Amino acid sequence: MAIKIKNTVTLKAEANCPSHSLANVTVRDLTFPIDEPTERGGTNQGPTPTDTALAALIGCTNVIGHKCADKLAIDIGHLDISVSCAFDRRGVTLAEEIDTPFQSIVLNVTCHGPATQQEIDLVATEVAKYCPLSKLFRQAGTTIEENWQTA
Repeated sequence: MAIKIKNTVTLKAEANCPSHSLANVTVRDLTFPIDEPTERGGTNQGPTPTDTALAALIGCTNVIGHKCADKLAIDIGHLDISVSCAFDRRGVTLAEEIDTPFQSIVLNVTCHGPATQQEIDLVATEVAKYCPLSKLFRQAGTTIEENWQTA
């Protein structure tokens, strides 16, 4: 009997927030801190919420990148991924409401496998179609420049 895969699932997270800046977030059986740096009144026990969003984009690019590469039978090897973001702080400082706080993101992906640049470009095109975090940012108005390359 074949297993039917659900199309929609419920993702859950919860947090204990002992201060104005620290959230000890639990997802599945994992707990991790999200915090502000000390210069903003936090305890610097973890990345900020905005840093966490960018880290999630990196993680998602890695996972979906490998899924797409496997589907295309392309060996991209391990990846090095970096992200740089122009972030409009006026919203988080309560100066004014900002429609698109993450204004632009540059995502650099270096592939350490035998794939050619043409194959890597094909994987990158597929990742843009399927990565839920990049879709979330783009649909919020963020411009993402993706640079995929061989090592």
